[in-house]
Amino acid sequence: MTTKPRPFSMIRDFALADWFTLGNAASGVGALFSTMTYLQEGGVWHLYMASGMVLLALVFDILDGRIARWRQRASLLGRELDSLADVISFGVAPAVIGYGCGMQGGLDRAILLMFVCCGVSRLARYNVTAESHSNDEGKVTYFEGTPIPTSIVLVAVLCAAASMGALHEDLWFGSVRIASLGFHPLSLMFAASGALMVSRLRIPKL
Repeated sequence: MTTKPRPFSMIRDFALADWFTLGNAASGVGALFSTMTYLQEGGVWHLYMASGMVLLALVFDILDGRIARWRQRASLLGRELDSLADVISFGVAPAVIGYGCGMQGGLDRAILLMFVCCGVSRLARYNVTAESHSNDEGKVTYFEGTPIPTSIVLVAVLCAAASMGALHEDLWFGSVRIASLGFHPLSLMFAASGALMVSRLRIPKL
């Protein structure tokens, strides 16, 4: 005898914290949409909106962890869901905002791609090492490499640049060409952030 699959059964299994994690992912996608609208139509306020959506994603990211601890309901599904949401909101979205602000040269794109790959690798490493880094209560005591939400700092820098009209060829530190490839030195902050994420630097988890 076979059982009929229940419609929306997975959604019914979601914990309250998981809905906040989905809010994180939705905010990240909203940041992507706002940046694409800026590229299509102009209007710097779209970049402000994109930056604000990443900030909102960070709020959701903080709340989902607090709610999971408060309700004492954490699951493998929730951890995987959180990582996927973080890739969108703190990996892809900041890189796309950087591209929208003018980091569109060949070397800029390579750096932004590296940044996203480092973020994905950092989250994958966290997922497979979380248990070995946990204390007797099952709580992870430290991060290995900087957490991917620290990319909010990069978004804040780009938002400040946008507010001062420093976009595209007017980006801070200007632009150069290396072997016919365009390069904005400001994009090196993405390279530094990516390198720190995949480093062995130990950061206590508060």
